[in-house]
Amino acid sequence: MDSALALVAALAASLFAADLWLDYRRRPRPHIAAYGIGMTMFAIATLAFFLGVTVGWTGPMYRVFYLFGAILNIPFLALGSMFLVVGKRSGHIMAIALGALTAISTTLTATLPFANPLPETGVPHDVFAPGFGPRLFAIIGGATGATILAVLSLVSIFRFWKKNRRIVWGNLLILGGTLAAASGGTGLALGESSAFALSLLVAVTLIWAGYRVASGGRKAPASSDPALAGL
Repeated sequence: MDSALALVAALAASLFAADLWLDYRRRPRPHIAAYGIGMTMFAIATLAFFLGVTVGWTGPMYRVFYLFGAILNIPFLALGSMFLVVGKRSGHIMAIALGALTAISTTLTATLPFANPLPETGVPHDVFAPGFGPRLFAIIGGATGATILAVLSLVSIFRFWKKNRRIVWGNLLILGGTLAAASGGTGLALGESSAFALSLLVAVTLIWAGYRVASGGRKAPASSDPALAGL
């Protein structure tokens, strides 16, 4: 069951990433690029998870899964919301900080030895040692990224509550997907592969649906209100 859920989640994330890059090709915008990078990372990490629980974990496979799934994907999705909701200046500042996080976490995740052996099946947990290393950056990236996504979704909900309910519903779906992705960390910590795979599928489905609902809401009134033309 966990393998099937992981495969469906990987396919959904891949389709969502392709959808985002098609949008970017039609009309290049920094928030779409950030969303596209984040969802591409989500797809790669979910595919690595599927392979790990299906054929067994290897060191490189787990490092890819951990870097893109536990550390970087949520912050890049949050960067997209920062560009869209707050503005380009704030987005560029966050992009610089995220560049530093990416460089340091990639180096540490790729080079630090494992403190514990990889299991033959299920979800590996506590593989890296605590302290200054990938586990610390997973906490920083996951908590900060999820908080930014949640806060900016709430900002959009309040901003458009009376102007455009479709954007409100889209952001509620995105908020639900963010919470689902954050809850997956609990399953990861407990080694529950099925719960973690289900959280990935729910997260990508809700975020994709929210993006599409909000995009439609922004395009419809774009001519009458420039503030609605972000997507």
